[in-house]
Amino acid sequence: MLKTLHCLMIGVISCFNFVYAQDAEFSQYFANPLNLNPALAGNKMCPRIIFNYRNQWPSIANGFITYTASYDMYMEKLHGGIGFCFMNDRAGQAYRSTAFSGIYNYGLNVSSKVEVNAAMQVTYQQNTLDWDKLVFADQIDTRQGVIIPETAENKPDQLSKGFPDFSTGITVGYDKSMYWGVAVHHLSQPDISFYGKSTLDMKITAHWGALFDLQKESSEGNTEHQMSLSPNILYQQQGKFHQLNVGCYLNKYPFTGGVWYRNNFENSDAIIAMLGLSFLNFKIGYSYDYSISRLINLSGGSHELSLVWQLPRFEKQHKLHQLEVPNF
Repeated sequence: MLKTLHCLMIGVISCFNFVYAQDAEFSQYFANPLNLNPALAGNKMCPRIIFNYRNQWPSIANGFITYTASYDMYMEKLHGGIGFCFMNDRAGQAYRSTAFSGIYNYGLNVSSKVEVNAAMQVTYQQNTLDWDKLVFADQIDTRQGVIIPETAENKPDQLSKGFPDFSTGITVGYDKSMYWGVAVHHLSQPDISFYGKSTLDMKITAHWGALFDLQKESSEGNTEHQMSLSPNILYQQQGKFHQLNVGCYLNKYPFTGGVWYRNNFENSDAIIAMLGLSFLNFKIGYSYDYSISRLINLSGGSHELSLVWQLPRFEKQHKLHQLEVPNF
């Protein structure tokens, strides 16, 4: 019986005529800054290496697993930051997406309290389809609960498709206590279809946050070692998909905690809890998305892990202020 229901679910999904592409989702978006906004490249001034892992809906067989790795740093001679990032996204057994990106982020001190960063990102992405792992409606025998090997569906001429992509972003920081940012990904809206033409919608991201010290600044002036509270709001739109994240970080070295509510406008999506730990030049964070949508009993939530390694500065003096954003 369970096998028959599983086959029926595959059959229903495969009967949809339209599938809208959407970028991979990350809950710890400040622990994946180059994915959030290219204008955050080099914002910590020091060279930085970041690894991210996300397992979305683990209770559903062959769900969504995403890996990212990035490196960024500030360069005085270039008057801004540079960044490089890699992403591998697996959607089920049959579809994979791999992307490599390079970023240049120009920084400018408008005044003693205001700094502005503007960035351009160039990406090459490769999408791959494993045809032999797909199951179509005409392959399912619902009476016996078995899958028939042959299908009448036409196999595409190419099972791998690569294309360039372009993105941009801007951030504004005020007095090391407030920050705004806007990013636009997929400016060229590349064609990602294996049949005919289907463009990838632009993704528009707007984020705002503030940093409130809850105790007097230490004599060393290290803001990361102070107790602080940081409320944050993130809005994303991609095609017909709209998302709003509202939450807050609480930081007291060496711990960071956070709670968010994510709403997809059409329905409430998840409550997100995060805990981070800092030691020496390393930061590690774990978050769990508790589904409150109609998938609550089926998805198993989502697990996300981040690792940040901040290296010593190559240059001792910098004219640009560090943009104070949360660690995770």
